[in-house]
Amino acid sequence: MRRWRLAAGVAVAVAAATAVTVTALPAGAETTAFTVTSSWSTGYQGQVEVRNNTSSPISTWRVQLSLPAGTTIVNSWNATQSASGQNYTFTPAGWNATLAAGASTSFGFIANGTGRPTFSTTPTTPPTTPPTTTPPPTGTTPVAQNGQLRVCGVKLCNAAGRPVQLQGMSTHGLQWFADCYNDASIDALADDWKADLLRVSMYVQEGGYETNPAGFTAQVNNLVEQATQRGLYSIIDFHTLTPGDPNYNLARAKTFFNEVSARHAAKNNVIYEIANEPNGVSWAGIKSYAEQVIPVIRANDPDAVVIVGSRGWSSLGVSEGASSSEITANPVNASNIMYAFHFYAASHKDNYRAEVERAAASLPLFVTEFGTVTYTGGGQVDLASTAAWLDLLDRLQIGYANWTYSDADESSAAFRPGTCGGPTYAGTSVLTESGTFMRNRIRA
Repeated sequence: MRRWRLAAGVAVAVAAATAVTVTALPAGAETTAFTVTSSWSTGYQGQVEVRNNTSSPISTWRVQLSLPAGTTIVNSWNATQSASGQNYTFTPAGWNATLAAGASTSFGFIANGTGRPTFSTTPTTPPTTPPTTTPPPTGTTPVAQNGQLRVCGVKLCNAAGRPVQLQGMSTHGLQWFADCYNDASIDALADDWKADLLRVSMYVQEGGYETNPAGFTAQVNNLVEQATQRGLYSIIDFHTLTPGDPNYNLARAKTFFNEVSARHAAKNNVIYEIANEPNGVSWAGIKSYAEQVIPVIRANDPDAVVIVGSRGWSSLGVSEGASSSEITANPVNASNIMYAFHFYAASHKDNYRAEVERAAASLPLFVTEFGTVTYTGGGQVDLASTAAWLDLLDRLQIGYANWTYSDADESSAAFRPGTCGGPTYAGTSVLTESGTFMRNRIRA
């Protein structure tokens, strides 16, 4: 915002648009089937099914595939991926290691390039003792119901591999509105609003992190702990805006994300947003930044979802005359990532919605920030355009966080001026027109 990878069995099933050569090994426990589920001019989405053809459970599996030169895997889900040149190895994600007799699991990937894979697998030996299984998540809070999230194809999925759409609110700048974030307000977000998500927006400039790194890191950690206690997911937003090139803050980002990912690595509710609104910088520059920051997070927290900002104030480039095609042609070389999109309903309308619809077919998107008003954060609330946007996001199962959960003296704020610091945050009496609309929409 502006102040913002068969074991060969008897046969291999291949269901794909083009033929796939399969390397057969001696008969073993698993077979695999490969399917192209979606394709476009520069790549495709593949799915691999691994099936236990024996009469006993197996405790693990491994699938190896080779891709021709010019085609690489840029993202995968429901498996642990490693690579050596054009050879990729996939092993279980943990929860899908054990397969009962006749059971199957699957994993997927996004390929950059049009070459199709060849396969082989390593047979596995049935365990001598019954396997230990992990029960599915249970409970009433968003985190209890969904557990550790991961990116599966172009969707955000829960621990069971089902697509989920998180809906919630974003804080304003912690340097200005710290009194808006306390037990009562976070209780209201969780219990009264029935939200899934709190985005913790920490400005880097504008009197933010660079002025007191330890202090602002502590504020972020405290809000993540408050969200965790209430079963909410939390996005840690490294809120860069001016200057627009995230590489300006590369050293700060490495320090910050090393500290917060180490602190929260054991949690299953933390998402990292590494650059809020890049602007005036090429996609290549943003990609370079991401590929330096993401490994810092992965060293501490290998499972968390990471969100990468896009060009043109996270508009997928639209606000700077570009489009998402620059990302699909040259995606970030990391797995389990999503790309940010931001909009302000009164300013960004049909052409932006069309780009999101197009991009969502090949890119995992998360609307980490949007407003019901103009891009300035002010002006008249545009409920018609906001509803059109949220209807689109609901249909595409794209999560979102609204700007802002604050009492800022601007029409994007959810609370009336003077609410923060007081005792009451629940109900509609303390809400603005924007806040009332968003509370009703999230509760619904």
